[in-house]
Amino acid sequence: MLNELEKILNNFKTKVSEVKTLIELDSLKVEFTGKKGLITDVLKKLKDLTPDERGKVGQAANKIKNEILEKLSDVKQGIEEAELNEKIANEWIDVTLNKSESKIGALHPVSRIQYEIEDIFTSMGFEILDGPHCETDYYNFEALNIPQDHPARDMQDTFYFENGAILRTHTSAIQVRGMKKLKPPFRVIGPGKVFRVERTDASHEAAFHQLEGMVVGEDITVAQLINTMKTLLSEIFKKDVDVRLRPGFFPFVEPGFELDISCLICGSKGCSVCGQTGWVELMPCGMVHPNVLKAGNIDTEKYSGFAFGLGLDRLVMMKYQIEDIRHLHSGDLRFTGQFA
Repeated sequence: MLNELEKILNNFKTKVSEVKTLIELDSLKVEFTGKKGLITDVLKKLKDLTPDERGKVGQAANKIKNEILEKLSDVKQGIEEAELNEKIANEWIDVTLNKSESKIGALHPVSRIQYEIEDIFTSMGFEILDGPHCETDYYNFEALNIPQDHPARDMQDTFYFENGAILRTHTSAIQVRGMKKLKPPFRVIGPGKVFRVERTDASHEAAFHQLEGMVVGEDITVAQLINTMKTLLSEIFKKDVDVRLRPGFFPFVEPGFELDISCLICGSKGCSVCGQTGWVELMPCGMVHPNVLKAGNIDTEKYSGFAFGLGLDRLVMMKYQIEDIRHLHSGDLRFTGQFA
């Protein structure tokens, strides 16, 4: 019976060397060590042996069984590692970028212009302020001389929340917050995104970007306002740009103006961007209304100021000859990639 065990072990060694899969390995395990396996058959015959033979054969059978189980475990580990390596080789995903195919990101054209304008204004002594997109009615309307029954609110219909908060319709709210913190004289600008219920077209969007500024001090005049705006535009476009001032009504300035620039898309000939007029409305501006200064706790007998609101999106359109404002908010990489 010891010879029979030796034959079983040699047979196992031959077969296990040919095993390629875990299924084949499981079958081999059942064949040699299962309830009806070859080792089990030998152990069932122990009852027919003498006590002395039974001890020798039983000890040899257990030794061979343990050797087989140990070999099966080693082979299983090898097969699993091989299958894993094959899976990794066939199904791996390279999460790194191929340098030859990668594209370096770039600033959005609106961001590019905003940073450029910020540099221009800081060189003229302006401070950059920021404010929340979600505003209160007070900062967005009341403090800017626009009470609840004022018809100007119809022109700035916006998005309201159940708690009374609103999405700001202009960055003028930043000016109000600035006045409460700063003491005259001061010069500030506040860039950011604003929201209105607009009927979108080539020059109007429901979400767009503004940059508003305010100068408060003693003996501030309209002449200083015009000079500041012309300096800004000449720095941006690297040339003198034709501008015009039209009377305009804005509750937070008095007197108020509309500053237009000649349309650079069509060369002032008339197109969809300028509404066939040859001019693009770019910058509402004017002298700060005394009520707004009072809301900012500023002495109106001593100080005056001017304020302006610049449409960043329209300025980008003029600078880069973009014929439709909706391109700026489309998220189309084919468009934004041109400015990389």
